Amino acid sequence: MSASRQLLLVNGPNLNLLGTREPEVYGTATLADVERITAETAAALGFELRALQSNHEGVLIDAIHDARADCAGIVINPGGLTHTSVALRDALTGVALPFAEVHISDVYAREEFRHHSYLHDVAAVRVIGRGVEGYADAVRDLVAQL
Repeated sequence: MSASRQLLLVNGPNLNLLGTREPEVYGTATLADVERITAETAAALGFELRALQSNHEGVLIDAIHDARADCAGIVINPGGLTHTSVALRDALTGVALPFAEVHISDVYAREEFRHHSYLHDVAAVRVIGRGVEGYADAVRDLVAQL
């Protein structure tokens, strides 16, 4: 087990709109609910959680880089950047921290462009289509690998 007992939670573009954005797809839970669920799960496993959401790719990349100093792993829902960002992939592989890729909706039941993930082959854990509870599953599965 890593000496660090902290995880970084990263939520990408548009996830600040959870609770009001397409509730038929994403449900009615808010970003605050996601952060609470994830922090409570991490705490039950002896970990602290640092959470960040941004609509700006560079902010997410900077946070991932900073995680090298004090985090054992990363839980990330990259939002639409999943399907477009080589830079995000490079940041995650560059810091060499295990990470869990999370998607609230079942991306494979949606538009075809959502079926491709630049992270799928480098993620230690993938949790797809389990709603916001998928964040808790991701924390448990990631911590089990640390």
